[in-house]
Amino acid sequence: MGLKEKIKSNEKLKKLVHWSILIPKQTRPRLWIKWFVNPFYHKKGKGAIIRYQTRLDVVPWNKFELGEDSTIEDFSAINNGVGPVIIGDRTKIGLSNTIIGPVTVGNDVRLAQNITLSGLNHNYEDVNRPIHIQGVSTAPITIGDGTWIGANVVVLAGVTIGKNCVVAAGSVVTKDIPNYAVAVGNPARILKQYNPEKEIWEKV
Repeated sequence: MGLKEKIKSNEKLKKLVHWSILIPKQTRPRLWIKWFVNPFYHKKGKGAIIRYQTRLDVVPWNKFELGEDSTIEDFSAINNGVGPVIIGDRTKIGLSNTIIGPVTVGNDVRLAQNITLSGLNHNYEDVNRPIHIQGVSTAPITIGDGTWIGANVVVLAGVTIGKNCVVAAGSVVTKDIPNYAVAVGNPARILKQYNPEKEIWEKV
């Protein structure tokens, strides 16, 4: 049995390790994790930039990867506590974005400002217990290569947005969007889609 399995199988040891990595009652890693563990465990590509005022709440038990020549702008928050966050090459994460794993963002993607991508939901089935102690469920979000997402968009857990899509500002994406589509609204609906046979954009 490996070290990881031993920790998972021993509840007391698991709590101790969790306490040593995260500040109690918070989702933020301790400074020693930020300084001495994350730089060696997580991948940051050549030319990638994480602005100084980004809140990087990443832990070593899930992946965090930022591809080559990609940027995460100030006031954004990245959290991989319940699932990996993987960002491709030449992708720009705009000001004040929130990304909570599991989330995969492709290459050459543009996220504008104040966007939320959250692969996490809080469980609420037991009405006799506070929601915050009922645990969480996750479903991965995937954003395809070359997609542009406008300001103030919310993408819900489990959604896949295809390649070279445009999601209009203020949209709430609750269902998958296919490749080469333009979507708008709450909930987001497809307005146009590219027809590769006719080589034109068609209204849907």
